[in-house]
Amino acid sequence: MNYNKEFETNRETWNKKVAIHSESEFYNLEGFKKGKNSLHSYELEALGDVSGKSLLHLQCHFGQDTLSWTRLGATCTGVDLSEEGIRLAKELNTELGLDASFICCNVLDTSDYIKEKFDIVFTSFGAICWLPDLKPWAQMISERLKQGGVFYIADFHPIPWMFDYTVSPPVLKYGYQQKEAIYEEYDGTYADENSAMVSKDFTWNHSLGEVITSLANAGLTIDCLNEYDATPYDIFPDLIKNKNGMFEFETKKYPLVFEVKATKK
Repeated sequence: MNYNKEFETNRETWNKKVAIHSESEFYNLEGFKKGKNSLHSYELEALGDVSGKSLLHLQCHFGQDTLSWTRLGATCTGVDLSEEGIRLAKELNTELGLDASFICCNVLDTSDYIKEKFDIVFTSFGAICWLPDLKPWAQMISERLKQGGVFYIADFHPIPWMFDYTVSPPVLKYGYQQKEAIYEEYDGTYADENSAMVSKDFTWNHSLGEVITSLANAGLTIDCLNEYDATPYDIFPDLIKNKNGMFEFETKKYPLVFEVKATKK
């Protein structure tokens, strides 16, 4: 199936988001420039010491996490669909005197642009919902990993993505294993709900079964699948901040985050 329309719509939206996100409190770019690490406990604890390792960051936006891994000693390459995101990432890399590389392409086409194999392939929050099919995604990850290399993802759990948040209160609208694209058009963006831009998004919901099976069928061995009640981002309605600075529902009726770590044997 051809997804050119969906990818182009998303690319245009993400290009517009870059200027807004880079000025937002959500991304705290000035704090980042002064040394603040943009990574969270899930990623840092799972991957540990990355010094001396090569790392490929998929769907890197404007590169804060990529550059955070670089500051921690990894040799990093970031990939993103947005030209504006990659432009800013390169500017930050130069301004901060770091040595990361950035490539603008559809993440599913990564192997057409990058032939190097990596110790780590990494992706995180708000990434796979932009992909219609995880099979080519997982195959690309396998292609880009060295033997013994590690893939890691921390992302929002598919259950909260079943709700429509463009209405209040949110309503359960989408399927856990829904194959059809979800189109939403709304004012602002998650980093600045009051911005003047109109976001137009095509996304897809992926079950944990699809994530795990896609990676396993691509030749990766699953080391762990964990689910968590708390998210580092306050992006769903009625979340409360816990003692660790994370956000969760008071009822904790379903998880908000999952992580998978897998190895290419």
